[in-house]
Amino acid sequence: MDISEIKRIVKLMEEKGLTEFSMKDANGELLLKRGGGEPQVVYSAPTAVAPAAPAPSVTPVVEAATPVTEKPSNLIEITSPIVGTFYRKPAPDQPAHVNEGDTVTMESVVCIVEAMKVMNEINAEVTGTIKKALVEDGDPVQFGQPLFLVEPK
Repeated sequence: MDISEIKRIVKLMEEKGLTEFSMKDANGELLLKRGGGEPQVVYSAPTAVAPAAPAPSVTPVVEAATPVTEKPSNLIEITSPIVGTFYRKPAPDQPAHVNEGDTVTMESVVCIVEAMKVMNEINAEVTGTIKKALVEDGDPVQFGQPLFLVEPK
């Protein structure tokens, strides 16, 4: 990865208000963090074996410490496996991948997260019913950010 690509990513982070960006590929790992000054850039060379693409993590929802908006403890979050832009539809003129009340399986595509002009289909990784979409179409998302709440079957 050359410096012009890193500068382009930093500029995109500033435009979208992102504070952290990470990426792994066969050429290495890149971690960018913005905060109280100049952006920090960490780049490491690849290991002997190229890492596999991270799967979306499915995390049980833990009850909040303050019961302002309690979530039922039986719901599971589908979270973003990468930093990018969230899209509910495969194309602007097509319907959403899933809506509240839809049944999904482990392989069901629930949304797309665009990162570096690559459209990444995100699978449910759980079987159940979509209870709530937590992100609006076109919103930036962070790694691990909850996207949907699913009632497992």
